[in-house]
Amino acid sequence: MKHHLYKPLGFVFLAMGLLGIALPVLPSTPFVLLATWCFARSSEKWHARLLDSELFGPMIRNWEENRCLSCRVKVVAIVSMLLAGGASLAFAMQDYRLRIATALLLTLGGATVLAIRTCRTHTPPGAGPAGQK
Repeated sequence: MKHHLYKPLGFVFLAMGLLGIALPVLPSTPFVLLATWCFARSSEKWHARLLDSELFGPMIRNWEENRCLSCRVKVVAIVSMLLAGGASLAFAMQDYRLRIATALLLTLGGATVLAIRTCRTHTPPGAGPAGQK
């Protein structure tokens, strides 16, 4: 049962996380972490693929080992949401209701990223759990 429920959910969350890289109001970090959680319970292959990813691997290892995100991951997430979301608010939306909804989603995404504990030490991309390759 877990395989039939968690694996499709993992793909849905991974797709949302990948969309979050390009869409300003959709934070990618929480969705990638949810996808990893689902794959850890349903597919060793996909869990390993995410752990081996240069883009997501270090963040996922920090999360799985320490339940934290690096300061760099948080800064990139917040700055990209502010830049892309701010540009959308300033230039792409005329309807005030859309602007309010977008601002609320940006606030929710930022609050989610900020609510996650910050790792004390930085693990360089591609490094293992102890900071070594």
